Amino acid sequence: MFKLGRKWAERLEFGAFTLPVLISIIAVFYYPFMLTIRYSLTKWNGISKNPQFVGLDNFKQIFSGDANFLNASWFTIKYAILYIVLVNVLAILLALVLDMKMKSTTWLRAAFFIPYILSLVIVGFIWKFIFMQGFESLGASTGWGIFKLSWLGEPNLAFISVLLVSIWQSVGFYLVIYIAGLQSVPEDMKEAAKVDGAGPVRRFFSITLPLLAPSITISVFMALTNSIKVFDVILSLTGGGPGGTTYSVAYDIYRDTFQNNLYGYGTAKALILFVAVLIITVIQLTIFKRREVEA
Repeated sequence: MFKLGRKWAERLEFGAFTLPVLISIIAVFYYPFMLTIRYSLTKWNGISKNPQFVGLDNFKQIFSGDANFLNASWFTIKYAILYIVLVNVLAILLALVLDMKMKSTTWLRAAFFIPYILSLVIVGFIWKFIFMQGFESLGASTGWGIFKLSWLGEPNLAFISVLLVSIWQSVGFYLVIYIAGLQSVPEDMKEAAKVDGAGPVRRFFSITLPLLAPSITISVFMALTNSIKVFDVILSLTGGGPGGTTYSVAYDIYRDTFQNNLYGYGTAKALILFVAVLIITVIQLTIFKRREVEA
């Protein structure tokens, strides 16, 4: 009898701690997600009490005749590929330098990480001022042609501006991950390879890089999800311009939903983005985890 009472007491205690969490998760994630699925099948302006059910018409329109969504998807794909490659390569190179025993290492690590603390919206406004007024002043004083270019007024330069600002803001985060990975590489393995006559480049590709596989998996995963969902920096830096050439999928969803009041159509696009991110990240994690085991 005593054991039975104790078992029920443990169950009640377990329920008391887990039930509020489960209710919160259902309220802030699963319920809104189910509403997203529901509204994606409707024509709704966000105000009407009775959304009009249209079935799969929103999805048919997106895939058949929405040029803005196709252009935004192409922009997002280009941005994601370049961002993932550049930010990870740059972070690894900086980590190799800052992992050396130098007096200024601590200060340099802090200097690279500080921009990541700032919101991308704030960073976008700061760099918008630099591109529009700071570069103009530098061009007048130095005469260099690079400062006289219209960095936010030409489509190709606007794309590069968004990419560079995003990398500048976030490289410190990936730098910390790679420094932690480098510090977990056994020194005796490096010393053994050095004794065997392996040079710095050979030691990096044969020892350091394979042992960085867990850090690379995490960094690529984070870079992938962040780049596909890019929105903040575009909103504050270019506003989607010039001429809509820097619309990302997330920005296109925001535009249709909150500016054009096409809530049903916008939620359909959001659902497509969710499925795309889910599939891509699952594939990426599966491939990289398999390579970790091989390494």
